[in-house]
Amino acid sequence: MATIHTTYLGGLRTEATHLQSGTKIITDAPTDNKGKGESFSPTDLLTESLAGCMLTTMGIAADVHGIDMNGTECEVTKVMAANPRRVAEVVTTFKFPKQYTEKEKEILKKAALGCPVAVSLHPDVIKTIDFGWD
Repeated sequence: MATIHTTYLGGLRTEATHLQSGTKIITDAPTDNKGKGESFSPTDLLTESLAGCMLTTMGIAADVHGIDMNGTECEVTKVMAANPRRVAEVVTTFKFPKQYTEKEKEILKKAALGCPVAVSLHPDVIKTIDFGWD
């Protein structure tokens, strides 16, 4: 059964509907690929999926281990390649609201690196991850 229904609206724009919640996402082609760049591009969503998944799995681990990570922020940047046009690298930088013990850092890092999106991305996609602890 489908979980998302996507419609091409024309003008290099799509509308995706999450069937369970009814939430909608609009995508536009980026300006460097004939688009208007008025919304997330599909490749933007791919990179956000990594950041969102890492934060979510860290949040699950944090809940299990009693670690407060509320307010943690993440910036993500995609690096595109040509021939074929693809996401070549995802640069992810975390900013945590507090200091953690070495054990807590290891728990959060293991959760992030093992998130379903991280392990689903093709091995050729470079994942540069800065936890900001060094």
